[in-house]
Amino acid sequence: MTSYLLAIDQGTTSTRAILFHADLTIAAVAQREFPQHYPASGWVEHDPEDLWLTTVETMRIAIAQVGARGADIAAIGVTNQRETTVVWERESGRPIHRAIVWQDRRTASWCEALRRDGLEGAFVRRTGLLLDPYFSGTKIAWILDHVEGARAKAERGELAFGTVDSFLLWRLTGGRVHATDATNASRTLLFDIHEGDWSEALCEVLRVPRSMLPEVRDCAFHFGTTDEAILDGAIAISGIAGDQQSAIVGQACFAPGMMKSTYGTGCFALLNTGATPVLSRNRLLTTIAYQLGGRRTYALEGAIFVAGAAVQWLRDGLGVIERADQTGSLADAADPNQDVLLVPAFVGLGAPYWAADVRGALFGLTRATGPKELARAALESVCYQTRDLLEAMRGDWGTEASTILRVDGGMVASDWTMQCLADLLGVPVDRPTIAETTALGAAYLAGLGAGLCPEPAAFARRWQLERRFTPRMAQQTRERKYAAWKDAVCRLLTPADRHGA
Repeated sequence: MTSYLLAIDQGTTSTRAILFHADLTIAAVAQREFPQHYPASGWVEHDPEDLWLTTVETMRIAIAQVGARGADIAAIGVTNQRETTVVWERESGRPIHRAIVWQDRRTASWCEALRRDGLEGAFVRRTGLLLDPYFSGTKIAWILDHVEGARAKAERGELAFGTVDSFLLWRLTGGRVHATDATNASRTLLFDIHEGDWSEALCEVLRVPRSMLPEVRDCAFHFGTTDEAILDGAIAISGIAGDQQSAIVGQACFAPGMMKSTYGTGCFALLNTGATPVLSRNRLLTTIAYQLGGRRTYALEGAIFVAGAAVQWLRDGLGVIERADQTGSLADAADPNQDVLLVPAFVGLGAPYWAADVRGALFGLTRATGPKELARAALESVCYQTRDLLEAMRGDWGTEASTILRVDGGMVASDWTMQCLADLLGVPVDRPTIAETTALGAAYLAGLGAGLCPEPAAFARRWQLERRFTPRMAQQTRERKYAAWKDAVCRLLTPADRHGA
């Protein structure tokens, strides 16, 4: 009898494989980082082969840790960095260019030109997304236009596009399956989230041949089986979701009004809005939260491009810390009389500003400013950005969107950061017992797709609270600090950016 569910969590800076017991408790974890490539300012790339090799390596390590075999794995679930774009040859499976990462801003000028032409409304109405280089569609066109012969090959049907899940699925199945799920499809600027299909009109605008696009399935679905040589057996792949949607599943946010926020390289907050898509008036995204049994559930989403990446900058860019886990204790010891603010717009600002050309800045520096104050500013910047998202969601959904925030991701291990988050938001922050909620969501979807896990309502009853952080900061202090943040951001925005926000 098969005993395990295997989740592949392919992220922006590392790949992890998490092996779960049938009761969805963690049995083993393996993780491998891979190189980041920055060929120009604002450009971010990955070698797709690194994504594939670290996936295979971590799967094998996790399975070996418990002495299991491929035959012991009931099903595989895949969750992935969204929007990151891979184009490969159908015949050879060889990528024709490095993957262009979701953080990449190289198509910002084209997005701006499309906005000037009055086309953003058509994209918002069909896809729920704004015209921004964050999404996959303009990245696909860039590759076709900048790799010699690529556009002609695409027109002949010789090339395939996929977000990372689709590329891994292709490789895992030995090139037999070119598919994705509805959540990843909804992040491409090419998918009509109301019709549940690719939009021919938007493909034409972005000059992406329809033949390149994968089939779109439910999040819990039998996508195919692995090539036997990879894990010594043919294993069902029966769950796929983009990382943030996988986290909303793992956090059991199945009821409208429930909200989660994930803190990794970036920060992504999703608010379940139920079966009806809500068009944001505050420059949030309308996206598919999950699709089960052919029924779509929608969410409002706010995307922050730099969260944990601000801590990485302290470590790798400035050298003021050696380890990420030092920031909480440093922040706690910072001088309370220094009001240092970091706006970490290293790759522009995401929601609700969507200012691709803005760059980061520090405010309030003095001769006494040191590593402690910089650490506090970096952590507080994540909390302020989350407050921006919460305010926008309140505007679109109402104050019931702000009752409790469920959190996950690497940064939530810091008690100082989570208390700061509760203080600056003014709402309770709930940290779950299982912190690996993104991988948990993928494992659950795989088990659901394989008929091994219960329906969502029963799964939700298993969610357990590890700790609740309640606000301690005085309301007056909270609002004073947030007003200072808003002023700092406003100083960086152009008049056009301020109008858009």
